[in-house]
Formats: sequence, structure tokens, C-alpha cells
Amino acid sequence: MEKTKSNLMTEGNIAKQILMFSIPLILGNLLQQLYSTADSIIVGNYVGSNALAAVGSSTSLIYLLIAFSQGASVGAGVVVSQYLGAKDKKGVNSAVHTAIAISIILGIVLTIGGMLLSIPILHWMNTPDEVFVDSSVYLKIYFGGVVFNVIYNMASGILNAAGNSKKSLFCLACASVTNIVLDILFIRVFNMGVAGAAIATDISQLVSSVLAIIYLVRAKADYRLELKKIRLDKDMVSLIVKIGLPTGIQNMVISFSNVLVQSGVNGYGASAMAGYGAYLKIDGFNILPVMSFSMAATTFVGQNYGAGKMDRVKKGMQTTLVMGLIYTIITGILLLTFSYSIMHLFTHDEEVIRQGQIAMKYFCPFYFIISILQGLAGTVRGTGKTVPPMVVLLISMCLFRIFWIKLILPYFFSSIEGIYILYPVSWTVGVILMLLYMRNGKWLTPKTTTA
Repeated sequence: MEKTKSNLMTEGNIAKQILMFSIPLILGNLLQQLYSTADSIIVGNYVGSNALAAVGSSTSLIYLLIAFSQGASVGAGVVVSQYLGAKDKKGVNSAVHTAIAISIILGIVLTIGGMLLSIPILHWMNTPDEVFVDSSVYLKIYFGGVVFNVIYNMASGILNAAGNSKKSLFCLACASVTNIVLDILFIRVFNMGVAGAAIATDISQLVSSVLAIIYLVRAKADYRLELKKIRLDKDMVSLIVKIGLPTGIQNMVISFSNVLVQSGVNGYGASAMAGYGAYLKIDGFNILPVMSFSMAATTFVGQNYGAGKMDRVKKGMQTTLVMGLIYTIITGILLLTFSYSIMHLFTHDEEVIRQGQIAMKYFCPFYFIISILQGLAGTVRGTGKTVPPMVVLLISMCLFRIFWIKLILPYFFSSIEGIYILYPVSWTVGVILMLLYMRNGKWLTPKTTTA
């Protein structure tokens, strides 16, 4: 059995701890984005622009259908981190085994639901005929293996809550290498098209989930997983759902708004779909590190909040915000500077490249806003108060976006730029609302009992 310990962040240098915890998370998310991007690059270069549009436009639908499971993993991570901070071994043990049981059940439900619902939703999204067949094939195969994605996310959430983000990084590194190798094999050698890309993704997710479970089983620590103990504890399910449900609902509704946005993009044709879809892969290299800083804030705050160290909670938030700002400003400048070369990686179609560059013009200068929003939201989630961030993000990233698409876009914009400018505007609305909530300080009220 591997000798392991929980890397608690309740003592020591705050900036160093958050940075060292964040780096594996960032690298892990970038690796995960890398093998998603590899699908698009290989498909775009060896299958064609329509296939690229199919893979890219499927992203928002995939996120919509797996959003709730991501919320459950956030809830489990908060619960585990707070129990670890309070040194409650029994609570940690119950949370870990219940969380894995939840992930298995959710994974099965999503596998069945995704395969049944993907085609009707593609019709509802006004997917063009020239893209529809490839999109439906990709989604059906992808959802056939989505259970592995759900299990990995939950296992990774547990490892991250314990401060062992390096383990998650290794799992994703193995998955990324697997996916890229299989993409080349299935698409370029065997000419399997988008089906090959989906199969490669499923297999790579299987690899990451198995490795993550092995780490939990071999861990010599309070969060060790024993397969025979995987079951639902009624009280623990209630606690995880109570904390994770708001984030799950938030993710689903925001993903729904993104599906509406994708539907709007679809109306501009296959080239716009391909350019936007390709850029979303690049967008992930900015958004996912921002989400990593947010996750680091949630874990850091969860542990220190559980230990009753409110001063460290505030300093951790400030540190996270500074790191996010530095990262997004640098990457935004680099992406804008090399926009043509970056888009050229995906396709040689000049119109698709132009469409991608239009999206970059409206996204890249404003990533610092989303870094502030997610940093603040991650901090509040770490205290177990997941409803306020949910409400803020629902208003800014869903209701406001729907209002914009239905009432502003048709009357004030005649081009696709009207869709893209929506993103930085909605991020700004979210930051304002989050600051208004946090100014009263009630989110820092200590708890009488842990988790």
C-alpha cells in the first residue's frame, strides 16, 4: 500500500501553498483540454471543416448533460476538505465512499440519457444538415463512455480536497497521451472520422478513471477508498447534495445558456460553427486555469474554514485573485498576438480562420474579468455557502445571456459579433453581483459544526 498523507493547507505560507496546489490542477486541466483540442486539430486537418464543426458544436451539449455530475464532485470535495480540516476521520471515510457511489449512479444515468437525448437536442439547436450526421455519431459514441468521465471527476475531486492534485495530474497526463495516440491511429490510419475521435476520448477517460480509483484504493490516509465499502450513506448523500446541488444546477443552467449561444452561432453556417468551435478549444486554455485557481481557493478555504482560521481564508482569496489576474492578462496578450497562427493549427480554410479570429477579439482582452468572478465564487463555495455563487452565476451567465439573445441581439446587432460581446458583458455583471454579496461579510460567519 502506498504511504500517503493529506496535504492540509491550514499552516504555512499561503501564496506558496495555493500556487503549488494550483499548478498540478492547471497542468491537469490543460492536459484534459489538450486531448480535447487534439480531437479538433486532427479532425479538422484530416477529415474536414464540417467534421470540425460537428466536434466543436458538440461541446456545449456535452457540458449541459454532464453539468450536474460536476456539481456533485464540487459538493463532495467541499465536504471532504472540511472534514479533513477538522480531522474528522469517520466523516472523511463516509464522504469518500458515498461520493464514489453517487458518481457510479450518475454516470450510468448520464450514459443512458445522453445517448437518448443528443439527437433531439441537436435538432432543437438548428444544427445544419451538413454537420448533423457527424455530430450525432460523435455524441452517441461519446456518451457511451461518459460514466468514466463522471467517476474520474469525483475521484479527482477527492484527491484535490486532500491536497493531492499531483495525482490527478498524472492521471490526466496518461489520458492525454492515450487520446492523442488513439486519435492519430483511428482517424489518420484507420480513417474512422469523428467516430474515431469519440472512441479515443472514451478510452482515454477510462484510463484516467481507473488510475484515479487505484490511487484512492492504495492511499494510506483517511480518504482511502475500500471498494467493498462503496455505498450510499443517507445523511452523507444529503450533505453532499445540499452543497453540490446549487453548483450542479448552476452548471446545468449556464450550460443551457451556452447551448442557446451555440444555436445562435449555428445560424451563421458551418464556417462560423467551425471557427467558433475551434476557438472554444483555445478558450479552454484560459478558462480552465482560471477554474483551477477557483478550485484551489475552494479547497484552501474549505480546509481553513473547517479549522476556524478566518484570517487565512481572506488572505487565500486575495492571493487567488492576484494569480488569476496575472495569468489571464499574459495569456490574453499572447493569444491575440498569434491569433492567425493558432487558428491555422485547426484548419487551412481561411473563412474558418477568420471566424475564429473574430471570436478571439471579443474574448481574449477580457479574461481577467472571469478570473475575478471565479476566484470570488470559489472562495465562497469553500465555506459551504454554494447557493449565493449559484444565484450570481445564474443571473449573469444564464438569465442575462438569455435576455441578451432574445431581446438585445435581434434588434441591435446584425452580425455574429453581437453574440461574442455578450460574454465579457455577462462576466462583468457577475463580478458586480458577487462583490455586492460579499461586502456584508456574512459568508465568513464560522460554523458551529463541521460540514
